[in-house]
Amino acid sequence: MTIPEDKLIHTKSRIRELLYGADLYRYKGRVTKLQGLTLEAHLPKLKIGDLVFIETVTGEPKAAEVVAFKGDVAQMLLLYDGVGISQGSWVTTTGNPITIPVGDFLIGRLVSPLCEPMDGMPMDTSLAKMVSVEAAPPNPLERPVIKQKFSTGVRAIDSLLTMGGGQRMGLFAGSGVGKSTLMGMIARNSEADVNVVALIGERGREVKEFMEGSLGEEGMKKSVLVCSTGDQPPLMRMKCLQSATAIAEYFRDQGKKVFLMADTVTRCAMSGREVGLSIGEPPTMKGYPPSIFSWLQKVLERSGITDNGSITALYTVLVEGDDINDPVCDTVRGIIDGHVMLSRKIAAMNHYPAIDILGSVSRLFTEVCDPEHMEAAGKMREMLSIYMDAKDLVDVGAYEPGANPKIDTALEHIDSINGFLRQSVSDTVSMDSTLNTLKDLMRDVTL
Repeated sequence: MTIPEDKLIHTKSRIRELLYGADLYRYKGRVTKLQGLTLEAHLPKLKIGDLVFIETVTGEPKAAEVVAFKGDVAQMLLLYDGVGISQGSWVTTTGNPITIPVGDFLIGRLVSPLCEPMDGMPMDTSLAKMVSVEAAPPNPLERPVIKQKFSTGVRAIDSLLTMGGGQRMGLFAGSGVGKSTLMGMIARNSEADVNVVALIGERGREVKEFMEGSLGEEGMKKSVLVCSTGDQPPLMRMKCLQSATAIAEYFRDQGKKVFLMADTVTRCAMSGREVGLSIGEPPTMKGYPPSIFSWLQKVLERSGITDNGSITALYTVLVEGDDINDPVCDTVRGIIDGHVMLSRKIAAMNHYPAIDILGSVSRLFTEVCDPEHMEAAGKMREMLSIYMDAKDLVDVGAYEPGANPKIDTALEHIDSINGFLRQSVSDTVSMDSTLNTLKDLMRDVTL
């Protein structure tokens, strides 16, 4: 077969370009310093974010990522431990960032931030698509406006803190107030096609508890769990959120409704603090380096809605010492599109989910709700506010019925409101059922 002259010239030109741009040999260097999980080496052609391998005395390769340069010396952080690495160990670069295999085979699985199976079952990645754990957020002008409701299956959220498909919400709470339980309820009952759950810095025993207790068999059928326990190095804990986001982006690009949950962003930020301080960044508020706040902005912006599909996200934030003005709390609250506050005081009253309605807000509530829904929700929030203001007077017997019609109305309806907002872990409710009940409760209320 004769190849046309123009195609032959084009083919030769393309081959020449590839040869000129190709690395015909692999660069190697040697470890010059190792301190903790940070090591230094002289190695040409390295870039920030490159994956490198360090050869141990037994020949086992240890993965690391290039995170900084100090003059002509590259600083790298190990992804796992540094056992077997010695002064002068060989360092080889891949020339590429960290990539992970993604595909439908991940559904129902528990994996590491590098998508290695952690559930003891084999994984076939022969048809996998390889993607970088880091990606740019969608173009702001190419994001469709959020107009559709997203059903979580939790009455308190669907009625008074209604979310839109593609919205990013924060779940703020101290330890032991019910974050993981609420996440499991949403994962089981939401309208999402796929759940992607990042468990960051979790205690080892809690992983199986979350899988079997909070998610259950039904939740696992449509979920991908990405886990990095608290005993793993800080860089792996940071990669956990990035990997989960990359997996969610894959399913979103397949046209699916994805629900991304991260528990917790605070532990991810703490890992970033360890990474930043280990490479010499200056500490700022509570020891956090400046880079962690811009890193959070970038990774949280990756979720949202596109023309293909949507990633609706719920990022949990651990409120240290119940201090809502913690730097991480402030930063995340300023980035996302609303926040759900869990209250230790409400939990102590055996009211679950322990959502502080008056302290929570959905910034897209007015965009996705119809006027009748907004009116009913407004009445319920107002009655809750009136009741909370008058509660101390009522509790000590200082309030006389009839003195204030609004307080009387709030007292008359508070039991039915609390009954509506309480929900058992096993309860399954639809968005339509929730909204109909809300409107019926508030229909004859006049304030």
